[in-house]
Amino acid sequence: MVVIHHNPDCGTSRNVLQLIKAAGYDPVVIEYLKSGWTKPQLLALFAAAGLTPKTALRVTKSPAKELGLLSEEVTDEQILAAMLEHPILVNRPIVCTAKGVKLSRPSEAVLTLLDSWPAGEFYKEDGEMILDKNGRLVKSL
Repeated sequence: MVVIHHNPDCGTSRNVLQLIKAAGYDPVVIEYLKSGWTKPQLLALFAAAGLTPKTALRVTKSPAKELGLLSEEVTDEQILAAMLEHPILVNRPIVCTAKGVKLSRPSEAVLTLLDSWPAGEFYKEDGEMILDKNGRLVKSL
């Protein structure tokens, strides 16, 4: 089973979802901007991925700066509370498989969580090649 916490407006998230599907998986897609987060859910995901609220905070294209969350004095508890109120603050995509949980940035990082990969070439939306014609990684992770 593969679960992706996905934002369809995010290019990286779309690339990861396409990589998963191209590898033959039928993932459970959770659009967290619609469903929101719960505190136990975020804490469990962060613990499994080795993240903290600070390291999982999306600082670009989010209201993090406007909400005053970029200051060193801001606590993880404050960031977590803001993430519950503003789901966009959580960096994405977060992918869960039997191999673990990972914030899959860059897109190709998801490959470490998959038992099988796409068989041939795979390109990101921007045209960057991730896998060559033999399904081998073009750059190291």
